[in-house]
Amino acid sequence: MTHLKGQERATYVRAMFGRIAPRYDLMNRLMTGGQDAAWRRLAVNEAQLPPGGRLLDVATGTGDIALQASRTDSAARVVGADFTSEMLRLGQAKPGTEMIRWTCADALHLPFPADSFDAVISGFMMRNVADIAAALAEQRRVTRPGRRVVCLEISRTSVPLFKHLFRFYFYRLVPLIGGLISGNPEAYAYLPNSLTEFLAADELAEKMQLVGLSQVRYRRLMGGTVAIHVGIKA
Repeated sequence: MTHLKGQERATYVRAMFGRIAPRYDLMNRLMTGGQDAAWRRLAVNEAQLPPGGRLLDVATGTGDIALQASRTDSAARVVGADFTSEMLRLGQAKPGTEMIRWTCADALHLPFPADSFDAVISGFMMRNVADIAAALAEQRRVTRPGRRVVCLEISRTSVPLFKHLFRFYFYRLVPLIGGLISGNPEAYAYLPNSLTEFLAADELAEKMQLVGLSQVRYRRLMGGTVAIHVGIKA
């Protein structure tokens, strides 16, 4: 289903995440060997949110990044936005999320004024949007000048050993395990294959620059299979 475009893709992705929401957190832990929590901490640290600052977690899902930001600074004003209501309901039920503001929103049309946030983070979202440039432009728009946009995403690695192991695991084992646990094998076939058409890390960095983010850089994790991109709104 990665060939779907525009509204058709958005409708498919929203329905898919709604179906897998009850097992989403469990599958994240299993797929990453529990490392996803550490990646989210790194993403929040990269945001360099000022004390008591305002942070937007785009495509928050069940709110793990938003929750991490709130734990890092209890005075932070954190907003978790997602267009899948089933995910948001599960996030709201987690302990410690009482101070997070939740909103149902499309990443391509964020319902916030320009210059609203001290940092904007997305985690594992970019592979699923219909228009990457538009999503990045929206994140830049709502970020305050001089502040950061952070993107945490799966990435294609060129490290030979990791490349072969990752392909076997991500394209073969993940759909099998995900299908068994979630009861939705189609979703866990889509999620790995969404990486096939996704940008390489340097290409995503270039997209960030093209929408007006400056000082763009990225760091690779897990042998290059995960990347954290950071850009600053000039």
